[in-house]
Amino acid sequence: MPTSKTSSSSTAKAPEKAPVVSTRIGTVESDKRDKTRTVVVAYKTMHPKYGKFVSRRTVLQVHDQSNESKLGDTVEVKPCRPISKTKKWTLVRVVERGNRVELVTTDPSAAG
Repeated sequence: MPTSKTSSSSTAKAPEKAPVVSTRIGTVESDKRDKTRTVVVAYKTMHPKYGKFVSRRTVLQVHDQSNESKLGDTVEVKPCRPISKTKKWTLVRVVERGNRVELVTTDPSAAG
């Protein structure tokens, strides 16, 4: 009895899984630079000795190619290759628009 060498189970490759990318959600603290945002990711962690929950924050420099996020927005970011010395994160999406407050200066002498 000749054996068949066209077995599909021995030559089929298992599909490769895409790497899981961890994203973080934070608030835009500064939008003064072009294509760069300062995003703060706030979290609470338990103090190792006293057991009290302590507020901590991580400040990330995020690349925003189209300058779509503004001050106060809640954004989702993901890690990427180093773009500069401090920028190693890129913007995924704007989750929620923040309150944009424009400062209007009134000159009392111009009110006449």
